[in-house]
Amino acid sequence: MSNIIAYIVLLLAVILGTAANGFAKGANGFTLLIPSLLTAVFIVGCMYTLSIVMKTIPVGITYASFAGLCIIATTLVGIYKFNQMPDFYTIVGLILIISGVLIVNLLGKTG
Repeated sequence: MSNIIAYIVLLLAVILGTAANGFAKGANGFTLLIPSLLTAVFIVGCMYTLSIVMKTIPVGITYASFAGLCIIATTLVGIYKFNQMPDFYTIVGLILIISGVLIVNLLGKTG
């Protein structure tokens, strides 16, 4: 698989992971059946897509990219869906996470 396809699949993993995080919040500690089941389905899909990506992109870079992007995406879901506004220091931390993901992917060795 080419790197471009691997990164597209990685974005799918981020979308699935972010959806799982949103449903986990809505599952209320896994006390609500439907959001709990959706959380499980989306997290399994997320892990499956990550395993596909790891065939092409090294595991450390895959997971660093996934984690960073999923944190950012989940924060945006929190803002939009749950009205959870980050404070100044949280925004600074998120900018550092974005910077780290960019450094790992653009400047780090992949092989």
